[in-house]
Amino acid sequence: MKMVDTKSKERKKLAVVLVRGKAELEHHMIRTLQLLLLTKKNHCVVVENTPVYQGMLQKVKDYVTWGEISEETFAELIAKRGKEYKNPIYDAKKKYTYTVLEVKGKKYLPYFTLNPPRKGFARKGIKVSFTQGGALGYRGSKINDLLARMI
Repeated sequence: MKMVDTKSKERKKLAVVLVRGKAELEHHMIRTLQLLLLTKKNHCVVVENTPVYQGMLQKVKDYVTWGEISEETFAELIAKRGKEYKNPIYDAKKKYTYTVLEVKGKKYLPYFTLNPPRKGFARKGIKVSFTQGGALGYRGSKINDLLARMI
């Protein structure tokens, strides 16, 4: 039997965009979106591709779209939409730590505020999955095209 070291592999990052609003959602779905730091429509977060995040994304798949983000798109997202975080990471008593995104020595807010996409999300709208011609759910590397239209 061959042992595979999963820690040494380079994990791809996932870009997650909240497509639909949170009105009339159940509390456990709202909590999952809060844990993903998706508080408003058209907010985007970049997370690691781990089983924990995969489970969270499956839970809220009817409200978000996600896929593997390329390095070029991630760099453009940081350059154009990244807001630098200049406050201390810890509170005064060093009891809590704030979540930040650290890239090349600079600290950024962990989410990105995007515009609605030029030419819309998809032909069938935001209530249908991506595999059926809509905007929701997993879209693979085509998330880069959507983010380019939203930046």
